[in-house]
Amino acid sequence: MNFSVVGSQFFPLLINGLALGFIYVLVSVGYTMVYGVLRLINFANSEIFMLGTFATAIVSTSVFKFNQNSQPSHGMKLFIVLLCCLLASMATSGVVAVFVELIAYRRLRTKGANRLGSLISAIGTSITLSEGVRILTHSIPVASPRVLSKFYVFKIHGVGLRIDQLLTIASGLLLFIAVDRFVTKTRMGKAIRAVSMSEENSKLMGINLNRVISLTFLIGGLVTGAAAFMYMTVYEQTVFNVGFNIGLAAFTAAVLGGIGNLRGAFYGGLALGLAEEYFSALLGSQWKEITVFVVLVLVLLVKPNGLFGEAVQQTRV
Repeated sequence: MNFSVVGSQFFPLLINGLALGFIYVLVSVGYTMVYGVLRLINFANSEIFMLGTFATAIVSTSVFKFNQNSQPSHGMKLFIVLLCCLLASMATSGVVAVFVELIAYRRLRTKGANRLGSLISAIGTSITLSEGVRILTHSIPVASPRVLSKFYVFKIHGVGLRIDQLLTIASGLLLFIAVDRFVTKTRMGKAIRAVSMSEENSKLMGINLNRVISLTFLIGGLVTGAAAFMYMTVYEQTVFNVGFNIGLAAFTAAVLGGIGNLRGAFYGGLALGLAEEYFSALLGSQWKEITVFVVLVLVLLVKPNGLFGEAVQQTRV
């Protein structure tokens, strides 16, 4: 164990952990929203994330003609490129998430299938999306050109905050606050919480169940797409199975905070991001993914409901 590295790199690791943690937060919101309403894990959410990363890469290379030798953009052009990449990633992930609900969940739900059938359908959809992209890309990683020049916004005593990290942290926080306020304050948010409490009573109150469930998948897909854009901005490379590790980590974050609890997903994602960075510095980078499994097993053994309990309807302002 290299405690000296953790001590000397404490603040850089903190910044890296927060940036990674906010990516986990947004992806875990996708799991949390679906579980809060349907009490099912949307295993295709990791592939929804993966498609969002490819959408970002495609827009930057095919639409704006960036390549690995291109110089980063500045000014208004940079804003337009980043905005288009973000919107493309969110739109792709959001649309795919709605189609997943229509194909993998709705028909089974209307036929009265049990939860195991829906779970198997979601896993099958996940494998189909992943393998489809693998065939199209020939399993070759796809790099995203550097659109944003990664300069330090500030640097104090050798510790700096890069612009891509600042963008990820600030955007992640704003998006999470927006989703949280939507669920707790708006009319449709109240409908989502009502459905999560009782589907039968919600229908008696005149709530359109299919509409609410589709909206839930859409919201989860949109924030997952935003996380995919942030991931590409920071790490600049994707591959057909990129969603596996990210999805597993985000699922662990959701379980850690209390799957179904939005605030729990927030704290769970940040905690897991920081844990990964510090433990990989302490034990070696090869332990980074192992940390996720260890945390998941410990949570399931010690506190299966997570730190904050479960259910969207229990979210507090």
